[in-house]
Amino acid sequence: MATIRIILLTIFCGAWGMILPAFARPLVPLTTFNQNPLVAIYGLPVTTPGTLVSSGQTELELRVDVASLCSSSQHSEANINLDGETYRYALAVKRGLGRDFEIGLEIPYIQHSAGFLDNFIREWHNTFNLPQGERDDVADDQFSYSYHDNDSDLLLSDKENGLGDVRFTAAYRLMGGPGDKHHLALRGSLKLPTGNEEKLLGSGSTDLALWLSSSHFYRQETIALFASGGMLLMTDSDVLSDQQRNIVGFGSLGLAWQAFSAVAFKAQLDGHSAFYDSSFTELSESVQLAFGGSIDLSAKTSLDLGVSEDIIVDSAPDVVFHLALRTHF
Repeated sequence: MATIRIILLTIFCGAWGMILPAFARPLVPLTTFNQNPLVAIYGLPVTTPGTLVSSGQTELELRVDVASLCSSSQHSEANINLDGETYRYALAVKRGLGRDFEIGLEIPYIQHSAGFLDNFIREWHNTFNLPQGERDDVADDQFSYSYHDNDSDLLLSDKENGLGDVRFTAAYRLMGGPGDKHHLALRGSLKLPTGNEEKLLGSGSTDLALWLSSSHFYRQETIALFASGGMLLMTDSDVLSDQQRNIVGFGSLGLAWQAFSAVAFKAQLDGHSAFYDSSFTELSESVQLAFGGSIDLSAKTSLDLGVSEDIIVDSAPDVVFHLALRTHF
């Protein structure tokens, strides 16, 4: 059934894209990052393009990421168990200032719960012959985000929801402009500890990220390549503080293809170094594969739909479903 649904969705998107008019908007990557609840609390940026919002224009984006986790490990006297679902809703706004500057703000709302996707994800993995991990060994739709070390529970004991850590963003154009094929931007973000770290809604740290983002367009801008990389600097957090690292590297590499007049397909690899000094894979470096596409709904509005999988198994959620509604005014 899952295969049939995917085929029908692909046919629908293709047909929709052929009947919609074309809109002159540059291709951008999926705005994804690792939704592991022990990583997402820090200031790891979403994947960004080398292009900036045009001067005097405002971009408003509503993102929804639904992450399903099911992993556990035990080493010596410590064990970790991440079994549940995390929903991250983010409202992001960016404004173009002059020709070369962009500023922005992101406000997230986070919900940790047992969820309802376990059976669907098991079918998804069976359809694509992906490993089930420990899903066949545990009951569906349970919740446990725990880390036990020397008989102390260091994570969540119950479901939680609330405001996450607010981020401010900025960008400066280094290369490219309207009509150019190659674009490069210096980007930065500042994450403030507005979320409750005891509820795993934030880290309790103040984080500064600096990175370069590039976009390269080919074949009359119907094909785009994206690349980015940078560093994240963090003050001491209140989550697993004795294991936290204060510097993390991250990067992304992606491809987009404007297959139809209003439909583009996208794929990318997002990765980062470890946030913790730990032998647990759940706390290690990570690489995720994200794929999906976007549909232009009007001259100013588009919808991104995507799915990401953990390439390094257990270092990120088994599956993350990504939705981003983006508009300009």
